[in-house]
Amino acid sequence: MGSKILAAVRKTNNIRLKNKMIISIVIVVFIPVLLVGIILTASYRQNVLDQATQQTMNNVDKIKKHVTDILRMPIEISNKMQVDDRLSNLVNSRYETKFDMVTAYWDFRYFRDYVQLYKEIHNIRFYTDPPMPMSNWDLLSADESVKNSDWYQEALDKSSSSISWHYIPDETKENQPYLSHVRRIDFPLHRSYGVLVINLDQDELNGILSEEPFDTMIFDSKGVIVAAKQPQWVGRNIDSMNFAKDLSDKPSGAYEFNYEGKPSKIVVEEVVPPYSRNGLKVVSVFTIDSIVSDANRVSRLGFTIIAASLSIAFVLIYFTSSFLSRRLLLLNRVLSKVSMGNLNVKSDVDGNDEIGLLSKQFNHMLASIRSLMEEVSESQMQKNLLELRQRDIKLKMMASQINPHFLFNALESIRMKAYVKGDTEVSNVVHLLGKLMRRSIEVGGRKITLKEELEIVHCYLEIQKFRFDDERLTYKLHLDDAAESVKIPPLIIQPLVENAVVHGLGEVEEGGLVIIDARVKSDRVVIMVEDNGGGIPEDKMREIEFACQDLEDAEEHRIGLRNVHQRLVLTYGEGFGLTLECPPGSGTRITFSIPLGGNLHV
Repeated sequence: MGSKILAAVRKTNNIRLKNKMIISIVIVVFIPVLLVGIILTASYRQNVLDQATQQTMNNVDKIKKHVTDILRMPIEISNKMQVDDRLSNLVNSRYETKFDMVTAYWDFRYFRDYVQLYKEIHNIRFYTDPPMPMSNWDLLSADESVKNSDWYQEALDKSSSSISWHYIPDETKENQPYLSHVRRIDFPLHRSYGVLVINLDQDELNGILSEEPFDTMIFDSKGVIVAAKQPQWVGRNIDSMNFAKDLSDKPSGAYEFNYEGKPSKIVVEEVVPPYSRNGLKVVSVFTIDSIVSDANRVSRLGFTIIAASLSIAFVLIYFTSSFLSRRLLLLNRVLSKVSMGNLNVKSDVDGNDEIGLLSKQFNHMLASIRSLMEEVSESQMQKNLLELRQRDIKLKMMASQINPHFLFNALESIRMKAYVKGDTEVSNVVHLLGKLMRRSIEVGGRKITLKEELEIVHCYLEIQKFRFDDERLTYKLHLDDAAESVKIPPLIIQPLVENAVVHGLGEVEEGGLVIIDARVKSDRVVIMVEDNGGGIPEDKMREIEFACQDLEDAEEHRIGLRNVHQRLVLTYGEGFGLTLECPPGSGTRITFSIPLGGNLHV
């Protein structure tokens, strides 16, 4: 296989330079440009279509929220009516005279008040069973057509907690159909019941869809369109419309289908109010051509420009390659004379392009050789100087490594002196200081175990106890056995403890206490640092919280807490930062958690 490729490459050596350039331009430029143009055009078209689909889905979601808000109001009204004694008393009372009944009807104004109070409600009526002796526009006795209707029978068959939505005529409004909330209302004390019907305002429903950019509609569980951007669609069944006859069975989502003979996108969203056994569907549809027409026009324009540009480029490349070929042939003749040993020739190829520069460099070749020798000598000197500098850097690095060891050895000598002289307290503190410094220097950028981190904290607190005394500072440290080997970033807990000692207990004269607690809870290790100092003022607390969230390194920020918080967030994610609690007069508590496995969360 390799030999075949090598043979094919060698065959290209027999092709003239002008032809090679043309072939190369076609392969390297023409074909890739066409492929990129096709890919970008397709991607741009698809991106425009995806954006339109997403925008439509967002619009449908907004419509769903508006419709849910409108449907919520009749549900609240029916919930009130279900427990309202006034309606029960009105329906189940026995009146001595018709005048008493008319007076009772007149005094019961709650249905009318709801209609006037809420613009979403168009009308409210209640069908009684058994029938009332008299009816008005609010309380009705169901006639045979109502009793035999599906929605009325369905309401009677269901419990009072079940709500249904139907597009039904209102006999009190000239049988004009409305989207209606239907619910059975029971009066257990009187062993009677009725059916409450609340009509929604048609203009409110249509108004939600009027500003939509695409054809949008809302239909009920039976496929009846209850609202639409085009009002003439209201009242029609979805099955009678060719473009949407299969929509009633579609779940929520986006689909492709033919709309008026054109490829289109449709977005379907279900709206099921609380306590309802049926709901509504919101549908928005747009043709793909209407969305990608601009993209197609831009694509055609782009391909026209690309074709024109490539044609002009081909002509220019042809003449340019011919001109270059002639100049290279002239230079080749001069090089042939040089190969024969004639070093006194001179190239007459002029110009400042690459070939012209090559000709000038040829004329100055002998002088360039001497210059090259000087450059080689200078380069060798620079190389030697660089090696000396590198050795010097290595020596300084070794010295920087010796200094910490010298410091640790000096601290160990001081500790031994103090121990020999019987001052065990000073000896112990010097030992802890050396241990603390060694641990702080050795950790570097690697992670350490929680046990190692708390050993650093222990050393720090023992040194601070030596500085203050036992009456002013004590501490408690607890670490669950299961959390000892959990890996954490180094120097995470120690700055929090230092903050508690320096800031939290700075004004405490005696009885200062710092608690460090690390416990395993579920899949996390929860770490708490608490002190019993004077706490943090509310304004200072806000400054600290702002500093922890601020990414800028402002001078006024409390750097320790901010660095710890941001290291935790960068390592484990947003839910693993610091949490500050400062109840008035009870000190400060700082908590954070890390995954039990110590793995990165982001």
